Amino acid sequence: MLTIDQATYDAIVAHAKRDHPDEACGIVAGPEGSDRPERVVEMVNAAGSPTFYEFDSTELLELYKEMWARDEEPVVIYHSHTATEAYPSRTDIGLASEPGAHYVLVSTREHGNNEGPVEFRSFRIVDGEVTEEEVNVVAALPS
Repeated sequence: MLTIDQATYDAIVAHAKRDHPDEACGIVAGPEGSDRPERVVEMVNAAGSPTFYEFDSTELLELYKEMWARDEEPVVIYHSHTATEAYPSRTDIGLASEPGAHYVLVSTREHGNNEGPVEFRSFRIVDGEVTEEEVNVVAALPS
């Protein structure tokens, strides 16, 4: 199960809506080994595409250096789908290289960047196997 606080949830959804019609992408870092998504890092979709996302390799390397220095790891790796459901595509599954991370997908297909609900789902992707997990949104993460 992914437990995420409301502010982090809202930040991911706002990023997905803001970047629509292109896919948005980012990482939520947290203390190593904690499974606590604490720090949202919006990334640039280097592909600039409505059907594909790609982290900028230089930006990603800098983020990993920063996380290592702070004893953090990627707890959530998120991106949006702008025209399809919030479910990992074959490409998404192939790119999933963090077996400990929660892969969050946000679908903005229904309302785009307008007001209205989005589809927000989380998955574990290990060795090509996709498993959906429950998302528990809480007011704040417990201390």
